Amino acid sequence: MIKARIIGTGSYLPEKILTNIDLEKFLDTSDEWIFSRTGIRERRVAAAGEYTSDLAVHAAHRAMEMAGVTAAEIDLIVVGTITGDFPWPATACLVQHKLGATQAAAFDISAACSGFVYALDAGMRQIQTGVARRVLVIGAEILTRIVDWQDRNTCVLFGDGAGAVVLAPSDGEAGILSTHLHADGSCWELLYQAGFGSRNPASPEGLEARLPFLKMQGNEVFKVAVRSLSEVANEALEANGVTAADLRLLIPHQANRRILEATAKRLGLADEQVFMNVERYGNTSGASIPIALDEANRAGLLREGDLVLFDAFGGGFTWASALVRW
Repeated sequence: MIKARIIGTGSYLPEKILTNIDLEKFLDTSDEWIFSRTGIRERRVAAAGEYTSDLAVHAAHRAMEMAGVTAAEIDLIVVGTITGDFPWPATACLVQHKLGATQAAAFDISAACSGFVYALDAGMRQIQTGVARRVLVIGAEILTRIVDWQDRNTCVLFGDGAGAVVLAPSDGEAGILSTHLHADGSCWELLYQAGFGSRNPASPEGLEARLPFLKMQGNEVFKVAVRSLSEVANEALEANGVTAADLRLLIPHQANRRILEATAKRLGLADEQVFMNVERYGNTSGASIPIALDEANRAGLLREGDLVLFDAFGGGFTWASALVRW
């Protein structure tokens, strides 16, 4: 069977850095409190007039440059995001326009922090069926515009950024070996954004109740996340007849250090097998895996034939994994 192979990676982080020390100036918190609970020291914040589509385009250009692919060659653009420029049209359509990829179909996927892996699955299947030959898959978020800066338990966690990959057909060993997607809608109230959709349409009362901002029950999310991340990671390993020891890298969604360490421990992974950058960027939701992948790739941590596992968990709840042979 034809595989979908990653032939280029790219990422983009806004210039502005918001550190824990900066947060101390307007929140009842401290660098020590934040870092000890999350492993986060700083996060990036998009500039005024900078939108999710802009971040996505920057990351896409870098991935396309590495892949040696022009905008005219892109057949499909899939963007995983929960903070698009608008509720609609799709941010992917805006990206298509800004790139000048006039031959590309485009759509968004809303799966929260699992969005990139869900989008990767969609792009992979278009390659496998022969519908597309060059697919641009992007995870992009501006979460700092939907966090409640009065809620110290959540606002310290999130940052902005984008990551992208270009997929192409491969009939060799390299490529996406399998993807595994799951969801459980019964847990939606543990992590969600209440407004403004059809359930809570825009209103002055909704603004006063702070409905446009992210809500999370952190302790409950932590428990489910660790279990789900380890289970879906093992699912990918078992499906391909390999073990955790065979992995070159686990590139998980960068939620917080405690979740990542607990997941790695359950899988029996050594420290050097787990890529983490949560300390510098915080939780960038659907953007976190492709950002981390691009950093690992450009740092020379991946060689031909290496096994790389993507592992994600997000609101919905959604969780997903993908095993890739580099």
